[in-house]
Amino acid sequence: MNMFKEVADIQTADMLQLPVPKAHFHNVAVPPSDFQRDMVADLARRAERVRAKEVEPHEDNMLTITNDGRKLALDQRLANPLLPDDEGSKVSVCADNVFRYWAEHQEQRLTQLVFCDLSIPKQDGAFNVYDELRRKLMEKGVPAEEIAYIHDANTEVKKKELFAKVRSGQVRILLGSTFKMGAGTNVQTKLIALHDLDCPWRPRDLEQRSGRIIRQGNQNSEVHIFRYVTENTFDAYLYQTLENKQRFISQIMTSKSPVRSAEDIDETALSYAEVKALATGNPYIKEKMDLDIQVSKLKLLKANHLSQRYSLEDRLLKLLPQQIKSTEERIAGYEQDVALYIRSLASEADGADKFPGMTVKDYTYSERTAAGAALLDACKGMTSPDPQEIGGYRGFSLWLSFDSFHKEYKVTLRGALGHTVTLGADAGGNISRINNALSDLPAKLEHAREQLATLRQQMETAKEQIAAPFEKEQELQTKAARLAELNALLNMDKRENEAVDSVPDEEIEAPERRAVGRER
Repeated sequence: MNMFKEVADIQTADMLQLPVPKAHFHNVAVPPSDFQRDMVADLARRAERVRAKEVEPHEDNMLTITNDGRKLALDQRLANPLLPDDEGSKVSVCADNVFRYWAEHQEQRLTQLVFCDLSIPKQDGAFNVYDELRRKLMEKGVPAEEIAYIHDANTEVKKKELFAKVRSGQVRILLGSTFKMGAGTNVQTKLIALHDLDCPWRPRDLEQRSGRIIRQGNQNSEVHIFRYVTENTFDAYLYQTLENKQRFISQIMTSKSPVRSAEDIDETALSYAEVKALATGNPYIKEKMDLDIQVSKLKLLKANHLSQRYSLEDRLLKLLPQQIKSTEERIAGYEQDVALYIRSLASEADGADKFPGMTVKDYTYSERTAAGAALLDACKGMTSPDPQEIGGYRGFSLWLSFDSFHKEYKVTLRGALGHTVTLGADAGGNISRINNALSDLPAKLEHAREQLATLRQQMETAKEQIAAPFEKEQELQTKAARLAELNALLNMDKRENEAVDSVPDEEIEAPERRAVGRER
């Protein structure tokens, strides 16, 4: 994320502080009908059959059960259109709220949006939530021309006309899905209320919905967002799942410095036991889900701790000793070469400023310019790519080589160690480069000694870190133990998709049983 932020600018709502209306969120919980209670319990029985492999995957599976559970939470007639209308259902309560805001803001002709992804309008007369909500509103006195479906605007021209009517207040109630009425729907001018009849799978869908009303250009300073939940159904689970996903996303897409690790919790099909827990309204389900996240996060931290410890152990046993040994050898070499260089300086009568002479190709040059020119001549006459010894300087042997990659000639002064200098076209400059390389030897020796001290300190620190236990071990053990208790209480120790490892003898037909007996 730090690398990503070098090329991307994350601007969140808390940073931008745009002039948008203040939103009041209303979570409306409605009790399930008797039919809904019975049907959610039936979903649990279906889940048990799926888990027991009593049905083929194409006949029934957890994804189908989950989808049926979502529809049931929205309206029982989506499961069976012959069931009666429940006056306490989501659709009925939503119709009451929509009508109340419609009546209260009649003079200003303020508008409202209703989002529903599961039940779309149909032309065959089959039951759907859109037509049912419109029917209830019209019964209360809302004119039909003030209610519109986004699905009817199936071209860009029709969409622009519809959006213009909503912005002007001609159409005061617009119904649609997140896909059709999400991004790009600019109808915020007079919006006073937004209603979420069902819960989408992705946090961004919920953000797109609320983004239609919490938006610049809305004339209202305060707006209202209603979210409808049917108790003891899949609704509670869906919003919890959405919260888990958003928790992961918020760790990354933030204006603050991101956390070191994040994990995604994304389940779109319920396990059989979670269905049972929802069917009974079991209060342990939320605690279990929260603990799932916390325990997985602690396990990840522990895995990182162990991985770091293994890395440190490897470093302590292999890498650091090798680095220390090579650094000690380098220091010993530098000490010998520095001593050689200092002796060469001391032997000169006039000090370091006097050129001590350089041997090139068995000839000793007492003038620095002549010595530099001889070096350049040696370069021109070099035919082999392998390093060649060409002479000596201040007690060091001189080796000439050609770097074919960089297309450069280099001279190496060899004492206990090799000290390489890149040669240029200037004869006198090359001698200065060689002298500079030798005068840098004491500084390089000191640097190598500092490196050795650092490596030894790293070794001591690594020993301490390896010995340090995982600081959150107790918290992990406590929460993992509690999670195991909850899994036992909720019968979640076996998942819906676990493999059947063994087949009971009574399930094996007689000839097969005899064959098994012979093998035994």
